[in-house]
Amino acid sequence: MFKLGLTGGIGSGKTHVANLLASWGATVVDTDLIAHQLTAPGGAAIQAIRECFGQGVIDTHGALDRGQMRELVFADPQRRAELEGILHPLIGEEVVRQAQGATGIYAVFVVPLLVESGRWRDRIDRLCVVDCEPETQIARVQARSGIPVETIRRIMAAQATRAERLAAADDIVSNMESTSLADLEKQVLVLHKAWCNLA
Repeated sequence: MFKLGLTGGIGSGKTHVANLLASWGATVVDTDLIAHQLTAPGGAAIQAIRECFGQGVIDTHGALDRGQMRELVFADPQRRAELEGILHPLIGEEVVRQAQGATGIYAVFVVPLLVESGRWRDRIDRLCVVDCEPETQIARVQARSGIPVETIRRIMAAQATRAERLAAADDIVSNMESTSLADLEKQVLVLHKAWCNLA
């Protein structure tokens, strides 16, 4: 099956692009969504996170307190590595499971840190980057989740730079502040047709 990697910085619009592709018949495997499932109440990662980080990062419902964890891991690279050590193997197993069950025209792997992760590049046929200006990323994330600007900047600093992502891209979707939803959809549809041909 033809395998597309879809990435972009926080707030770039990856999820919207992935939803369009899913609506047109692609199978979408979203590593962010998998991470949310693993850290929901009763999720497979919760016990290991509790043992590593303490009860303080688990909320009253038994889910990961994402705000607490965000402050912790983006201030301390060692703690971030510990969290990734718990999550990444579990995410990897679920990605394989979902990919094996894929029935779409082609498979889309939504991976926020795809460019940063050397091992992902070998698993995909093409890499598509959803691109926008850093200030637009910040505005979108603030509007969506109210995370403080300084925290958003720390998250962005831990990701590949815009230039690094664009240099790695085979295909680019431009989702700037001025991009309308209709224009975004038009760009993605052109690429989708090309990927269908490759598939």
